[in-house]
Amino acid sequence: MLIGAMNHPGRDLFKEIEWIASMGFDFIDLTLEPPMAEVRRLNLAELGAALKASGLGVVGHTAYYLPMCSPFESVRCAAVNELRACLQAFAQLGARWMNLHPDRNAPLHDRKFIIEHNLKSLQELLPTARACGTGLMVENLPGHFNTARQVSELLDPIPELGLHLDIGHANLLVELNSTDELLAAYGKRLRHVHLHDNKGGASDLHLPLGAGTLETDHYIRSLQAVGYDDTITLEVFSPDRHHLAYSVEILRKLWKDCATAPLAKLPRPALQAIRDPIHPV
Repeated sequence: MLIGAMNHPGRDLFKEIEWIASMGFDFIDLTLEPPMAEVRRLNLAELGAALKASGLGVVGHTAYYLPMCSPFESVRCAAVNELRACLQAFAQLGARWMNLHPDRNAPLHDRKFIIEHNLKSLQELLPTARACGTGLMVENLPGHFNTARQVSELLDPIPELGLHLDIGHANLLVELNSTDELLAAYGKRLRHVHLHDNKGGASDLHLPLGAGTLETDHYIRSLQAVGYDDTITLEVFSPDRHHLAYSVEILRKLWKDCATAPLAKLPRPALQAIRDPIHPV
């Protein structure tokens, strides 16, 4: 299991790399977005050298607000072009995967339109992804793309897409955290994980582990139950980095302790999700 942190796109990227490396993280969840980390403003050779010197690996992250399903075709194409530029940059920096946030903003248009246009944008990115050797993964988002059935509308038509599981998001705007059902359906396609705490409801608080209501130990066991042992970003957004350091300690301890906890100890709803998935692991 590798633990990473995300750069703040409003701060100097090279200084962000320095502090992430100084805290002993394994990788940077590199988000390429304005104002300070826009892909077209960066010297990729210098950035690559800084990452190599830091010893950090790279996972690709893109802006959550790019209009991939815009009803304005010129706007949708511009979003695809921006994502294509990010994809090429991440490939140059050695990232194996780049995430995408499904777009939900198409006023006066139904879900069928939203799905079709997200899929159109995804399909247009695939040739670049194949040529670059950097895969694409879709992140679950509260509200519209946060259950296995909702995510299936994007993952099923394009089998080569990976799942980027955000466990904090899976706790929002749902009666029961959807992590287990997402893993039951798409555990084999899990490529990256975001982990942070919140208190349910609608507020994506990005709290330190243990500061909200998330049953972190349970979901770590769920990850281990599907054989996941790869990158986890602690997406803890706090001005005090002690909160992030403490979350690292919690994650490392829980990962070790939960490895010995049998699956039978999972709560009944989780077991039901694993027994009756949309697409069995």
